[in-house]
Amino acid sequence: MVHKKRHELIAILAENEHQFISGQALSEQLDISRTAIWKHINELKKDGYQFESAPKKGYRLLAKPDQLNETTIKWGLETEWLGKSIIFKEKVDSTQDLAHSLARKGAEHGTIILADRQLAGRGRMERPWVSDDSGGIWMSIILRPAIPPHQASQMTLFVAVTLVEALEQATGQSIQIKWPNDLFINGKKITGILTEMQAELEAIQYLIIGFGINVNQGIDQFPKEIREKVTSLKIASGQEWSRTNLVQTILREFEKAYQLYIDSGFEAIKQKWMAHAYKLHEKIFIKTTQASFSATVQGISNEGALIVKDEENVEKLIYSAEINW
Repeated sequence: MVHKKRHELIAILAENEHQFISGQALSEQLDISRTAIWKHINELKKDGYQFESAPKKGYRLLAKPDQLNETTIKWGLETEWLGKSIIFKEKVDSTQDLAHSLARKGAEHGTIILADRQLAGRGRMERPWVSDDSGGIWMSIILRPAIPPHQASQMTLFVAVTLVEALEQATGQSIQIKWPNDLFINGKKITGILTEMQAELEAIQYLIIGFGINVNQGIDQFPKEIREKVTSLKIASGQEWSRTNLVQTILREFEKAYQLYIDSGFEAIKQKWMAHAYKLHEKIFIKTTQASFSATVQGISNEGALIVKDEENVEKLIYSAEINW
């Protein structure tokens, strides 16, 4: 309730930007005391909001902070269900691990876990994800989709397409999807996606969609051993970006795309994935537990497998492999 009133207060002041609103008027609209209004204003100042106050005039909002937190994300967030519950941490071991803990305790569909820094971020196969830096977006989303467990593999591909479209819309950068879970700009990694699931035989209890996006880091903020392989939106574009605005864009586009996927299925997602596929129709080298071979990328199956053709023009489905791109 406290956070709800705070968000309502910000919304009222934002709608009346550049003019004062009296403490009495705010008190009546929010149905709380003037002392409570004063306390909320002080808490919002700690989050970086700037206000002007004057006797007999009240308060007016001068500026919102550029820093990332629950309040700045919710202010202006145009979604119906995604992000209505936001858990923000300045520092956490892993948003993914925290999301699992919250999901097991009943966290609602559409809950967002977001961190300024991750101390033990991780990707597929427990590989570390470098995210002990406030220059990126480190986020996990709890979903409870009414789809069978065997369709869960489509979700990583769905998220990849959604992130590409949201980031391209927001930044104008051209982004590609490298199977199964990475986004690339100019041949370098900018985003990793991790999908994890808790399910029974016929029903998904919950899905955790985690992703990390390199936003405002400079190249010297990455470990030396990966600098040739990674990039950020800042490096690629030459400018810094508002992480708050990016998060809001991602959540808005995610909600719309998710509903389309639930209503219409995977085919439209698949076509969009193909349009952004990294090294489509180019040669790669694949190493599985059974064999190693060169092949040409053809696309993806409805189950999320990579479709390739080997040197004898035989089509193969790759579900898991080490790939030299």
